[in-house]
Amino acid sequence: MRTPITWLRRNLVVIAGLATLAYMILPNVVVTVFSFNNPTGRFNYAWQEFSLDAWKDPCGVADLCGSLSLSLQIALWATLAATALGTAIAFAMVRYRFRGRGAVNSLIFLPMAMPEIVMAASLLALFLNMGIQLGFWTILIAHIMFCLSFVVAAVKARVLSMDPRLEEAARDLYAGPVQTFVRVTLPIAAPGIAAGALLSFALSFDDFIITNFNSGNTVTFPMFVWGSAQRGTPVQINVIGTAMFVIAVLVVLAGQMVGNRRKKAQPK
Repeated sequence: MRTPITWLRRNLVVIAGLATLAYMILPNVVVTVFSFNNPTGRFNYAWQEFSLDAWKDPCGVADLCGSLSLSLQIALWATLAATALGTAIAFAMVRYRFRGRGAVNSLIFLPMAMPEIVMAASLLALFLNMGIQLGFWTILIAHIMFCLSFVVAAVKARVLSMDPRLEEAARDLYAGPVQTFVRVTLPIAAPGIAAGALLSFALSFDDFIITNFNSGNTVTFPMFVWGSAQRGTPVQINVIGTAMFVIAVLVVLAGQMVGNRRKKAQPK
């Protein structure tokens, strides 16, 4: 006969996992619920009544969609640049031996270990000393710099797990360096590259501290949310947050479905 203690011991890992998952998703659930709220005052912190007004007009707040568009542009360009540079750096650090390789490896991962406030102040001092006007380009440069480390980490881990015999087999079949890279190396490294790109996009879109130091008069979406919270939180912010969360979940589910289909299609 199973006792409650025995059942708890057998399912402790599952219970802990579900509790952790609920803890992580709870803020998103609150944001989603309050995106349908119709607050009576400026602050959307207490439930009043159900309403779809914010969903019907998500750009009803001045400058909200403008800041959102700017954040998406910066995140997109930062992701493309960081992914291209990070992939090249990861391959170079794994496949080649050169003088100062250990030092370069430490410097690449330094932004991941450095506190954001220190990096933000350092970049601000750099831009001011160089006479560069703060704005879109300074934000983009800063985002590429701190996203680069995460791309290198993701791609490097994937490249280290690759079997070099596959590329050797391609060369034995008279494939050139470009053909080998495009048809063999790149498809195998694609999951790591995609992971680094998605992580870069999320980090860039969500960044506030570094952006706040180096933005000048440019207002991104996180800065708009912070500024709005001082005066009152529009329901449209919850709408945008809910939409971004749903899109992220759909992208992850789509990736898992594609991966499962590929596994099933592979010959056993």
